[in-house]
Amino acid sequence: MPRWALRVPTEHAVIAMGERGVRSAALRLAPLVHGEGDLKGFTPTLIGIARAKGVSAYVGDGSNRWPAVHRLDAAHPYRLAVEAAPAGSRLHAVGDEGVTFREIAEAIARRLRVPVAGVAPEDAGDHLGFLGPLVSLDSPTSSAGTRERLGWRPTRPALIADIAEGHYFND
Repeated sequence: MPRWALRVPTEHAVIAMGERGVRSAALRLAPLVHGEGDLKGFTPTLIGIARAKGVSAYVGDGSNRWPAVHRLDAAHPYRLAVEAAPAGSRLHAVGDEGVTFREIAEAIARRLRVPVAGVAPEDAGDHLGFLGPLVSLDSPTSSAGTRERLGWRPTRPALIADIAEGHYFND
């Protein structure tokens, strides 16, 4: 690594700095950061797959949950963390704490006017490509601690409402 390269500390190192009195915080974003201007994230990728395959898919029964946050809401806790987070804080920027993957697939299907269907876990990779193993995960995440510590309140549209707005589907 060049001497000038930025070295990003691990979450463990950030928390350890807090234990030494450095006001540090680890802020985790939801895996689905969405909003107008999102051109390469998970949501447009899932839409592209549904367009190409002619079906919007979920894995298994689709009950696995994914956290999400609007991109404009995601920026705010960074500022709040710098200004007020206690040393060694673990924070989560999560607006939707657990949207089922089936709901996501259904919202995409409605906008594209394609069917929605479940695929077997063993077929997820064939249908969803590199996202196959990821979309099967159940990862509800709470931002209650972040909201309590920093007074952060997401105000932008939730994921399903954002998909329904249609900006992801403008060609």
